[in-house]
Amino acid sequence: MQSPISRTIVLRDGVGLRALEWTTPATHAGAPIILIHGLASNARLWDGAARALTQHGHAVIAIDLRGHGQSDKPDHGYDMASVAQDVVDVIHNLRTEHPDWHRPLVVGQSWGGNIVVEVAAHHGDVVRGAVAVDGGAIELKRMFPEWEQCKQMLAPPKLAGMPAAQLEAGMRAMHPDWSDEAIAGAMANMEHLPDGTIRPWLTFDRHITVLRGLWEHSPSQLFSRIDVPVMFTPATRANDPITQAKREMMAVAEERLRQGKVVWFDPADHDLHAQYPQRFADTVHNAITEGFFA
Repeated sequence: MQSPISRTIVLRDGVGLRALEWTTPATHAGAPIILIHGLASNARLWDGAARALTQHGHAVIAIDLRGHGQSDKPDHGYDMASVAQDVVDVIHNLRTEHPDWHRPLVVGQSWGGNIVVEVAAHHGDVVRGAVAVDGGAIELKRMFPEWEQCKQMLAPPKLAGMPAAQLEAGMRAMHPDWSDEAIAGAMANMEHLPDGTIRPWLTFDRHITVLRGLWEHSPSQLFSRIDVPVMFTPATRANDPITQAKREMMAVAEERLRQGKVVWFDPADHDLHAQYPQRFADTVHNAITEGFFA
C-alpha cells in the first residue's frame, strides 16, 4: 500500500508545517491538490482519500496546520486570515519547487473548509478552486451570538491522560463503519506518550483561540467576491436543526457564488472523507474531469 513522504514546509514567519506528499506534478498529469484538515485534526485523516486521488492521477499533498499534528506549535497566527496565508505560503513554496503546482485545488474539511473559502475569497489568483467538506459555510455566530456561550458549548473535552486503548475503543464504537486506516488517522490527532496515554497535539488554549477565529468568520459575506469555483460536500443523517441550517447556508452559497456546486453525502459522518474515502475522491475527480474546476 502506497505511503506518503513526510517533509517540512517553512512559512513566512519561520513556522514549519509537516506535509505528507503522496505524489508530485512531475509524476502525475492530473490537477495538483492540497488537503487541509479540520480543527484539532491532522493530515493523516486524509490518507484514504489522498491515496484514491493519487490513483486517479492527481498530485496530492496533505498538511498539518500550525499547532496541529507534527507541525510547529507557536502561540500566534491562529486567526482565519493568518491560517489562510499559511496555505498560500505552502502554495508558493510548492510552486517554487515545481511550476506545475501553479493554481492547485484546495480541499478543506470543517474548519478547513472555511479556510479554503477564505483562501478563495482573498487569494483566488493562486488556486483553481476550493472544495469544502462539511464546512466552508460554518457561521457559529448564527447559533451562538455571544462568544462566551460558544466557548462554553464547544470547548473540547480534556482528553490528556486517557489511555490510548480506551480512546481507540471509543472511536471504533462511534464509527463502526470506518476502516482501520481511518481510525489510525483519527488517533493521530493525539500525541502518544510512553505510558500508554494520549494528549491532543492541539493544546486546549490554542484550540480555544482557533475556535474564536472560526466564531468570528462569516463566509456568507465572502461568497459574492469569489471568482473561482467552489464545491461543497456537506454531510447529513437526518433533517435535524443542524442539517436544516446547513441546507439554508448551501442555498445562500449557491445563490451568491459565481460558480458553486453542492454534492450531499447522506447519510454520512462529519469526517466523511475518512468514512468514504473512495467515494469522496471519486466526487472530486469527477468534478475535475467534467470541467467544473477548469
